[in-house]
Amino acid sequence: MTRNTHLEPQAAHLVLADGTVFDGEAYGARSTTTGEAVFTTTMTGYQEVLTDPSYTGQLVVMTAPEIGNVGVNAMDAESIDGKPHVAGFILRDASPLASNWRSEQTLDAYLAEHGIVAITGIDTRKLTRHLRDNGSQNGAIGTEPVAVLLERAKSAPDMSGLDLVKKVTPAKSYTFAEGRGEWRVSDGLPGAKPKAKREHHVVAIDYGVKKNILRCLVDAGCKVTVVPASTSAADILALSPDGVFLSNGPGDPAAVGYAVDTVRGLLGKKPIFGICLGHQLLALALGGKTYKLKFGHRGANQPVKDLATGRIEITTQNHGFCVDLSSLPKGVESTHVHLNDGTSEGLAAKDQRAFSVQYHPEAAAGPHDSLYLFDRFTALMGA
Repeated sequence: MTRNTHLEPQAAHLVLADGTVFDGEAYGARSTTTGEAVFTTTMTGYQEVLTDPSYTGQLVVMTAPEIGNVGVNAMDAESIDGKPHVAGFILRDASPLASNWRSEQTLDAYLAEHGIVAITGIDTRKLTRHLRDNGSQNGAIGTEPVAVLLERAKSAPDMSGLDLVKKVTPAKSYTFAEGRGEWRVSDGLPGAKPKAKREHHVVAIDYGVKKNILRCLVDAGCKVTVVPASTSAADILALSPDGVFLSNGPGDPAAVGYAVDTVRGLLGKKPIFGICLGHQLLALALGGKTYKLKFGHRGANQPVKDLATGRIEITTQNHGFCVDLSSLPKGVESTHVHLNDGTSEGLAAKDQRAFSVQYHPEAAAGPHDSLYLFDRFTALMGA
């Protein structure tokens, strides 16, 4: 059991661009940060949230009241570099104790080590209601005067039109061969034997990919080569893949024009499977449009309906932009919808051998409701 022993208490503020102020206590790194304030309703997995590159540029509000009680460990990081990617972290109660046999560090010390500014003591229920009613918006966290923080929040770049993929995509290609069973065993947990045979070569375009997505591809029998987001369609095809995977990632999909061009150049040439940002980029490449949601979908209990089977899946989601269903061209069908608001959660272009989902099947919210999608991808490659 470890205790937070980072620094002495210090007053801090969260100031939203609309002038709303929340007073709290500094936590993590002692500095100032800005970003888009968003909330996630997930009850567990705060380290996975912190290290998901899709949260780049965002101040993440945890609606679960106590955070940090199980500490932090290197094995649970979702980013390839193992680092947190949020712009800031907002908590109601930060546990002073980290009690778990896998814990290596307190959350406070972890955030401080990686330069992540956070604030605790915030009424996150009130804040979440404000963001839900008024929409996600820029904010600033710090110990500076409220007036200074307000100006910082107002001058922060808007998420619409922002290409954040360039911040998280790797500089060069790499291979990934770790399955979920291997990951569990390496951490002292029981795990199923990984599949020895890799039948399909998949090129995964890394827009900010989560490790567990790549593990699921490996478990499905794929040899995985990961390439940067700037890789051209010609260079991807030169690798002779059996299929192409489009990963999750941060920012506005419409701002990542080079990625859309690459996907457009791959359509009809290789089977394609996209998740989250990959879903949005596929829609854009097919001729559809995207738009920004008022406050997005972030959490581990989001209900999605498979329109082909009528089956309801409990899913994990993390997105602020959405595919415009009315913009889908002929030959592209909607396959899944969000039951809370009817928004796009999946599409398929059968003639192009391409499909995608907005939610995260690898995050196991169901816990196994959506893993069939990886088998669908391998079946498409084997057809």
